[in-house]
Amino acid sequence: MRKALLTMAAACAMTTVFAMSAMAEENKLSVYAWDPNFNIPALEGAAEDYKANVNPDFELEIITQSGSSDVEQAVTLAANAGDYSELPDIVLFQDHYIQNFVMTYPDAWIPVEGADIDWSDFGEEKLSYGLIDGQHYGVPVDNGTAIFAYRVDLLEQAGYTIDDMTGCTWEKFIEVGEAVKEATGKYLLCMDGSGNDLMYMMMQAEGQSQWKDGEPYITENETLKRVMEVIVEMLQKDILILGNDWTDYTNSIIQGDMVAGVMNGNWIIPTISSVPENSGKWELTSLPTLDGGEGYAANGGSALYITANCDNVDLAKDFLAKTFGGSKQTYDYALKNGGVITCCLSAGESEVYQEGVEYWNDQAIYSRIVEMGGHIPVVEQSDYHYQLRQLLGAALINTLSGADLDSEMAAAEEQMRFTMGL
Repeated sequence: MRKALLTMAAACAMTTVFAMSAMAEENKLSVYAWDPNFNIPALEGAAEDYKANVNPDFELEIITQSGSSDVEQAVTLAANAGDYSELPDIVLFQDHYIQNFVMTYPDAWIPVEGADIDWSDFGEEKLSYGLIDGQHYGVPVDNGTAIFAYRVDLLEQAGYTIDDMTGCTWEKFIEVGEAVKEATGKYLLCMDGSGNDLMYMMMQAEGQSQWKDGEPYITENETLKRVMEVIVEMLQKDILILGNDWTDYTNSIIQGDMVAGVMNGNWIIPTISSVPENSGKWELTSLPTLDGGEGYAANGGSALYITANCDNVDLAKDFLAKTFGGSKQTYDYALKNGGVITCCLSAGESEVYQEGVEYWNDQAIYSRIVEMGGHIPVVEQSDYHYQLRQLLGAALINTLSGADLDSEMAAAEEQMRFTMGL
């Protein structure tokens, strides 16, 4: 009798263990991310938020990758093998790559339709990357809104203020740049010469694209030609400096105190802020435009996507909706601990976002960035974004060396059409 009772007790204990294990699995999600100083702290904060306020049994396993390319490679390998079982439930994915991956590997993804998210609380441009065939696939994480940061002390030496730069034309910018160079010896703009992001941001600020109906739009694109002419003029007048590569751009030029202005995605802020002696000397605003008025653009950014390997789809949708889908607590933590700026407009109204930042002359830079993000125009994108960026960058350098701009633009378009098989 006693043996039977012990056997029953053991069986009950075993059943309890299995039940607890099953419950744990039902409340667990896994995710790929790649930056221990940026998006990983944001995910850690989101997990704590969800556990504290929604599901006390929740667990998020964050699997660190060395870079975004590792995530892309993992999805590619899984899709080519027809086996998604090695993927996590969720992956962090770069905005400019996701449409290509959803179109190429449609079975690898699960849309987040049905998640309790107010999509109108996000900028239309940010959502456009993950909105594919009328369905939302991604929940935005980090804000790629472009900023124009200025050393206001150097502007003042040349007789200008940041108000003079807000909504100015590129013609006016060049005029100020020449004055700043004469007064301080500093460049008013810098860019990574190997990245060629400047052209794209300037075009988007005009509400224009280098693409039209899925094809390269270059030789007949008058806005693009004007933008390239402005860049050539700035280089010729020595108010724009191009770094040889990313390290030269960040370390030698920005941190090396060679410039009075930086225009890039807001993720450049930590690079700018890493020079203690410049504290209180920087402020930021929107971008110049060709004909005047504040310009808005984005450069970079990412979102979270549910993979085909996710067994707990309802849990994944609920987690994403109640954290990055609109939680001020998640985004406050992400900003304070990882520098991740929300794409959610209402989350940008929190007290944390309204605080002035000492390094930035007590300007409330984070609420300003979120506000600007809501104005970014949607422009046509392409899976060939980076290939065209390289071709146009080469056309620019050739023009500086004496080549004819129209001929270089035509050559870039011809090469792009050949690459695309058009």
